[in-house]
Amino acid sequence: MRLSNRNKAGFYNFLNTFFLMLFVCGIAAFLLERYKFDIFGWESYIFLIVPTLLLVIYYLRGRQIFEYDSDGEALNFKNRNIITFLNRPVSDEFPKYKLQKYEVVNAVILKRLYITVSSKKNHSVILKYDISYLTDKELRDLKYSLDKVIKENKENLHLCRKI
Repeated sequence: MRLSNRNKAGFYNFLNTFFLMLFVCGIAAFLLERYKFDIFGWESYIFLIVPTLLLVIYYLRGRQIFEYDSDGEALNFKNRNIITFLNRPVSDEFPKYKLQKYEVVNAVILKRLYITVSSKKNHSVILKYDISYLTDKELRDLKYSLDKVIKENKENLHLCRKI
């Protein structure tokens, strides 16, 4: 199964530009209000607080583009940001049989996917991905696919133990 929200990159680019422009306009409005008009008084800080809060929430939600591919014998995860210099892209590929479990953490502002993968010498590695920008349907499909892989891994483990 393949899952990607790469086709929404233009929309996320628009949101990024919109929030940055709102932030710049908020600073300009604050400076004009403070030093030229002086109508609002202390309430002029709203021109700074609201755009800054929106911009911070947008960036705290994490990387916007998430790609998942479970076709074949390997699982591929890619997670990147629209603005390339902000965060390093995360790209992982590992065999399906190494997937042990996963967990989706749904906080108020953000969603994260934690994948536990077995590594050499019976250790576990936890991989983290930002999935805040996935729709509910995409998230359900991702969970369904990961559940299917884990179920196959458990069946194969039971078959190997019986032999």
